Amino acid sequence: MSDLVSDPVDGETAAGDGAKLVGVVLVSHSAAVAASVAELATGLAGGGTLAPVAAAGGDGDGGLGTSSELISAAAATVDRGAGVAVLTDLGSAVLTVKALLAEGDELPPDTRLVDAPFVEGAVAAVVTASAGADLAAVEAAAAEAYTYRKV
Repeated sequence: MSDLVSDPVDGETAAGDGAKLVGVVLVSHSAAVAASVAELATGLAGGGTLAPVAAAGGDGDGGLGTSSELISAAAATVDRGAGVAVLTDLGSAVLTVKALLAEGDELPPDTRLVDAPFVEGAVAAVVTASAGADLAAVEAAAAEAYTYRKV
């Protein structure tokens, strides 16, 4: 099952302006990896208001894989009306999210599959969403993580 890692009580920005926060769903073939990346991203986002984040990992039976049901449930859990950014780890996770998006009614409106590295992109997405940015800015911040150099 997807574990909700961060769930603001009112889903509003720290500024209290009534703007809703973008939700973030982290999809991995492993429930432990999805939950760990969610924990890392929310931890690095710092104190204050956090965007709603959910991990959707594994096949739903405790094994490796992806589950459209877990992804749909996670997206519904983090949806606050400002959009949902979905980040994935590997190939079939991408295909599962694309299939859900193609169905048209399986995910909340304004749900986007974000092309970003899983760990670095998740941190950028959660930090940016927690700052109250819109879905386009969250997507851009996560995608920009492809440019992070380590050496």
